[in-house]
Amino acid sequence: MEALNKLDTQINSAVEPLAKSLSSIIFFELEFTPEIKIPFLVLWLITGSLFFTVYFRFLNIRGLKHTIETLQGKYATKDAEGLISPFQAMCTAISGTVGLGNIAGVGIAVSVGGAGAVFWMTVAGFLGMSSKFIECSLGMIYRKHSHAKDYLGGPMYYLSLGFAEIKGFKTIGKILAVLYSILCIGGVLGGGNMLQVNQSYQLLLNLSGDSMNFFTNKAWLFGLIIAFLVGIVIIGGLESIAKVTEKLVPFMSLIFIGSAIFILGANYSDIPATFSEIFNQAFTATGVQGGVIGCIITGFRRSAFSSEVGSGFTAIAHASTKTNEKISEGFVSMLEPFIDTVIVCNATALVILITKSHLIKNLEGVHLCSEAFRSVSPILPYLLFLAVILFAYSTLISYSYYGLRAWCYLFGDTDYAELFFKIIFLACIIIGSVMHLGTILDLSDAMFLGMCLVNFTGLYIMAPKVNKLLKDFEKKYRLKN
Repeated sequence: MEALNKLDTQINSAVEPLAKSLSSIIFFELEFTPEIKIPFLVLWLITGSLFFTVYFRFLNIRGLKHTIETLQGKYATKDAEGLISPFQAMCTAISGTVGLGNIAGVGIAVSVGGAGAVFWMTVAGFLGMSSKFIECSLGMIYRKHSHAKDYLGGPMYYLSLGFAEIKGFKTIGKILAVLYSILCIGGVLGGGNMLQVNQSYQLLLNLSGDSMNFFTNKAWLFGLIIAFLVGIVIIGGLESIAKVTEKLVPFMSLIFIGSAIFILGANYSDIPATFSEIFNQAFTATGVQGGVIGCIITGFRRSAFSSEVGSGFTAIAHASTKTNEKISEGFVSMLEPFIDTVIVCNATALVILITKSHLIKNLEGVHLCSEAFRSVSPILPYLLFLAVILFAYSTLISYSYYGLRAWCYLFGDTDYAELFFKIIFLACIIIGSVMHLGTILDLSDAMFLGMCLVNFTGLYIMAPKVNKLLKDFEKKYRLKN
């Protein structure tokens, strides 16, 4: 343990200067008044999501019927190119987005932004559906075959290939693609890997008490078990991941949503007052980061972390979908922010608010949600732990694929490159379980937001191409404008 603590200190010290430098750039704030400071990147994501919603003529509303029909297989064809079904692709994407951000992140949003942040988090999820549409559509438009039978797609491909079609942008596109890949790998290994296993372990200790827990002082064993369970899935590639996630996502969502409904039912008389609190504070909040502006910023920031709007992960997950209609996968992807933010995140927020757990001092993140569950029944925290473990596990296997695709873009699409990354990814699970992550997670958060900055730049520039294809698609399938 002494050696691990020494390694922990050395790693954090080594990355601290880089974390501070990157964070100062990524988290640059625009000061409107001494009380109101808006992070530039959050403003970038807000305006982008709003722009795409209007630009695509509120497709996030009028396209939902076509989305459901596509998932039902109404437009499926036997000769469609691809590896996995639209439903499997959606489950793979959701398994990455539905994770600790839906629990710990929502707890932070309520603690910092108040009940009003929940309203704006929901609005952000709704607007983010349009951003998901363009991401996934571009991922399908510029996807290519891998050295095996898989398909390659994502921001690194549509930034390089898409910008190459624009005069004078070819070199810029290549630079952005490389930058995105580097940021993606960093974000995946940090927040998408070590954070998941670390917080799961901490919740396990908190749940049963250090003195009675078999895993006390055995974080390495917990990490080893998780690494083994992840390894047996990711070694099989995307098809293996998709087969697991299509069964895991509905099951883990049912556990969490079912528990939340039980808690709300036990406090049904307080539901009207809770909704009233959310709406009132959304528009009249005062004293928290500039009042209502603070609620908006906090809500949008947490939604971005939770649903990964702007990250480009959706495009990577959907690139291997069986379809001859590339735009159709953009429709499918719109359902992901709705499930992730509008349903799961709101369930978490309502549970925290209705049990008044957010008023307890010195509680934050996943522990805040655990206390909310415990206040209704001593059994519910164990169901929460099961949900968290499943959330973390699903995130790990999905993020392994995202990181792999970025890694292979940089170092070559070969079996050796794939194997090397998978070994690194599994090793980071064990390392993450025993370390106090500190600065490493600050760095990975900055990398994640850096991805959004790079990716959204490409989305803005290539929006006209997607819009043209969308109009042709609407005529073909007679969608209403």
